[in-house]
Order: sequence, then C-alpha cells, then structure tokens
Amino acid sequence: MIIVMKFGGTAVDSPDKVRHVARLIQSFQKQGNEIVCVVSAVRGMTDGLMAIADSVKRGDRMSIEEFVKKSLKIHTDIINGAISDTKLKQSALVDLQKTIGELKDILGGIILLGEVTPKSLDYLMSFGERLSVPMVAYALRDIGTDSEYLTGKEVGIVTDSNFGEARPLMDTTKLRVNHKLSPITKRGAVPVITGFIGADQHGNTTTIGRGGSDYTATIVAASIGANEVWLWSDVDGLMTADPKIVKNAQVLKEVSFSEAMEMALFGAKYMHPRALEPVIDTKIPIRIRNTFNANHSGTVITQNPSRDSQKIVKSISAIRHTALIDVSGGGMVGAPGTAAKIFDTLAKNKVNIMMISQSPSESSISMVLRKSDLDKAITTLELNLLGKVIKQVNVNDDVAVIAVVGSGMRGIKGVAAKVFGAVANRNINVIMIAQGSSELNLAFVVNDRDCESAVNALHDEFGLGKIYSN
Repeated sequence: MIIVMKFGGTAVDSPDKVRHVARLIQSFQKQGNEIVCVVSAVRGMTDGLMAIADSVKRGDRMSIEEFVKKSLKIHTDIINGAISDTKLKQSALVDLQKTIGELKDILGGIILLGEVTPKSLDYLMSFGERLSVPMVAYALRDIGTDSEYLTGKEVGIVTDSNFGEARPLMDTTKLRVNHKLSPITKRGAVPVITGFIGADQHGNTTTIGRGGSDYTATIVAASIGANEVWLWSDVDGLMTADPKIVKNAQVLKEVSFSEAMEMALFGAKYMHPRALEPVIDTKIPIRIRNTFNANHSGTVITQNPSRDSQKIVKSISAIRHTALIDVSGGGMVGAPGTAAKIFDTLAKNKVNIMMISQSPSESSISMVLRKSDLDKAITTLELNLLGKVIKQVNVNDDVAVIAVVGSGMRGIKGVAAKVFGAVANRNINVIMIAQGSSELNLAFVVNDRDCESAVNALHDEFGLGKIYSN
C-alpha cells in the first residue's frame, strides 16, 4: 500500500515521542508499504509564532529574542535526545541553526518595517513546521531508514495567493508532487513533508489555514494516488461525543465523508474541515488513529460505509464559547436584500457567522458566532445598520451549539421529536434550531450551562454508549 501518514504537534514534542514516531513509520514500511510522512509544528510553536507577530507590531524586541532562544532550546533538546548517531546529530543541529538564523533574519526585517503583512506572516508561520520535519527525518536515518525532508513548497504544493487561507491549485500540484516524490519513495526512502505550507505561482510561501497539516496530507495523497491517509493524533478516532462530557463515549469504527465533514465543522477537532476535499473525488479512505495506541484500528472515513455503520445518529457534538445575536425590526419584513445587507456588513468586518435562523414573518434573524467575534459584530451592526435596516439588537453571550450528526437521519420520521423530547425531559430550553436540507445534522442552541446535560441526554436517547462498544 501507499500510505500518507500525518503526525500532529503532540506527537513530536519530546525526544521519546520523535523516536516512537520514527519506529512506527519504520514498522509499517517494513511490511512492504510505501510511506510518505507529513509533520506539524511542535506543540505550541504555531501559537508562539502568532504571539511574536503581535510583539513585532509593538516593536517588543525582548519578547522576540526570548522566543528565538526558547525555540532553539526546545528543538536542540529534542534532537539531542532523539538521535544517537554523532554525525547525524551534528548534521541535524547544523540544519537547525541555519533555519533559526533565517527566522532571526526575517524577524529583524519585519521589525525594521514595523508591520506584519499577510505575506510576511505566512513566511513567519512556516517556521514551526520547518523546524520539526528535520528532527523526524534524522530520527528515521538514525534507526536505519533512508529519509528526506522537504517543505510543502519544495514538494510542489502550488496555491493561490490568498495568504493565511490559501487554496491549492490541484491540477498543477498533482503533477509537481508526483514528479518530486516518486523517485524518493521508489528508492525506499521516506519523504518527510512540512504540513500547512505551500507556495503561490510566484514562489511566495503560503499557508493553508490552522490545522492545515491534515489538508497537506490529503493533498499529497490525492497527488500520488495513495491507498489511504492515516491521521495520527492523541485520540483513538472520531467519537460519539466528547469523552470529557460523556463518560461512555465510544470510538466510531466507520463514518462517511459527508458525516465526517459535518463532524469536523461542528467541532470534532481531530480534523481540518477542508482536509476532506482532495480525497472525496478520488475516494481515498482516511483513517484516524492514535499515535500512542497503534494497536487500535481507529476510525475509517470512507465514501460508502458498510450497512452496519449506517445508524440513525452517529455523534453528538458541542461547540462552546459561542454567542447569539438576534436582530429585529418591522422594516425587515418583505424588504428584499435585508439579510444580504446584514451578512455583507459583518463579512466586510471579518465576522464569521456559524449558524443562522430566520422567522417566517421575516421580522427577526438570529445568528450564532464565536464569542471572540461578539464585540466586533455588535459594534459593526450598531454603527452601520441600527436605526436604518434593524431596530433592535439582542445578545445572549453564553450559549452552546449542539449538533446531532448522522446520515441515517435522512428521511427518517420522528428524529427531531426524539431529539427535542430528550432535551425537554431534562428541563432544558432550546433557544434556536437549524437543520439543513441534507438532513445530515440537526443543530440547536442552548444556554452554555445546559450544554453537558443536553449532550448526555442525547447520547443516552440514541443509545450511542452501547451501539459502538467493542
């Protein structure tokens, strides 16, 4: 098999873990598989780089120097502990110093300019992954497996120039990635590629959004015609609910691409929502597995799940830290373009709306958004639309979105009655409801204090603790 394996930041943040990852890759390669590896930045690095971008804007040279020193120490310690061969260790440290030197140079340049452009931010953000991949490649060589490390740019991932959320140009990318990787895997070596990074047609470094290493893995898989993508994480797979909320949450053995897409969008944080796009057309299955529990087969995401796994409801997701804005006014009734004006005004101010609901009378629209966007959203609405298009803005700043996901809900009568009956039995008030015409998910909003009770009630109602138990 040709397998693309992706390892997250928690899998490479210590010498023992890096050695463990190298042995894991080697064990699957020795079974006759061709392995291509995608690696994220060491845990905390991406957040650190984001914080440094803010320090640059403030001209805070002290924080920047401390961050560079800390980054050098973290990666030096991992290399020293993970690689035993003296020559290989020396080479890895030389490569590390070179990349850290480049990081210092770019930070110096940005400080002189006194501003962080989207283009320079992408270049800066790429350093997390660029520091982590050599460690894995050298650790593989250290245990006798030939390996070569490459950035997403070097491997041939070509994107548009939408810095921060770049999209791959798949036709060009497929040709380049295949051409670059084929000779490496044919000679029995393991390519180790940076997640999250590409380059536009002019060669400028771009990034494909937070959590983009999953996306890189599926882009590479679609390009080389892989048999499967394995996303290694620190969980056994996708769950019927968050185990922190539901004690008897089970690992889902199999889900469809469309269900996985809904689960990713509704906070199953084990996957980048856009990661499924490249493999849906090619029907390449994705397997979510636990780096530290390799005996567990994990969750398979596939085009056509087996009949056994087509249950009515698959999982209950919750998105916390959200807020609800309700805008209303008699002037909204029957006035074409009202909703467009509201959403356009918010979009121009970079406010993302997660969920909407409008009453048939057209006199009010309810919107759910992240709590972090709330102040910006209210200010925008008050400055631009209050007293003109809308008469009143009401806010509930502490709500949770509960999403009931499952393709088996399609066309089944009484699912909504079961959902709201279970919630009502716990005396929980439902504030807002939305269901798409796909019937794949039914989402509703409750006060955040009722969130855990609602999730547990639904998990019990649909017997999810028993159905998937091994």
